[in-house]
Amino acid sequence: MMPTILKRAFNLMARPRSEAFSLVELSIVLVILGLLVGGVLSSQSLIRAAETRAVVTEYTRFMSATQSFRDKYFALPGDMTNATSFWGAADSNAVTCLTTVGTGTQTCNGNGDGRISRNEPVGNHEFFRFWQHLANAGLIEGSYTGIPTAFFAGSGDANSPRSKVPNGYWFAAYAGITSAGVDVFDGDFGNTWELGVITPNFHPTSPLLKPEELWNADIKLDDGLPARGKLTARALFNSTCTNAASSADLNATYLLTGASAACVAYFRQIP
Repeated sequence: MMPTILKRAFNLMARPRSEAFSLVELSIVLVILGLLVGGVLSSQSLIRAAETRAVVTEYTRFMSATQSFRDKYFALPGDMTNATSFWGAADSNAVTCLTTVGTGTQTCNGNGDGRISRNEPVGNHEFFRFWQHLANAGLIEGSYTGIPTAFFAGSGDANSPRSKVPNGYWFAAYAGITSAGVDVFDGDFGNTWELGVITPNFHPTSPLLKPEELWNADIKLDDGLPARGKLTARALFNSTCTNAASSADLNATYLLTGASAACVAYFRQIP
């Protein structure tokens, strides 16, 4: 049906200049153009909805992969003390290994303290080795160097899985206990997954999702509240993600009327 309508519209618009359009013909053209514009907008909305639904899928996949890793290796990826026994060492020297890109699955060890840390041991970016170890174990797709080519996740795809949400990246790190923060709610975050847009030379701290989009993921995985449960919202005061008055306002709700990307997602407590 649509090809026939389009053909009719093109035929009408291609008439010789000497021939005038009738009101009926003009009406037909306007209706068809309206349908085309509506179809494009509807398609864009459907694409965005599919992208944001992927947040829940991605989170579930990473959770399952990490649990499987712990069951098999009795350690957290990145923090694993005997990773080189399984996949080889990027460098035989434990110190220089931390800054060496290996070949194949070659990697470095973590310190085994249960935290996906930045500098434990000194210079070891366990939060980059996290993804490398998961990939080495065949539990996620991708290839990761395990070291930063720029500070934190500024290296993009080399060390952080890309989300299906455009410009979104996943990041894993020990966040610990936060209190009186300027951009996150108070609480014990422990080892945390973060999903946002990479800030230059930093991890994904720039907003990626609209409040309603993050709420939609929250309600599926948790309680629908940005400050409580396993999923929380970042960027309290420099955005319109939530209505929180302070980082201690744990009864805050999402600003569901927000029309722009204003939220970064924190998924607390990596298993």
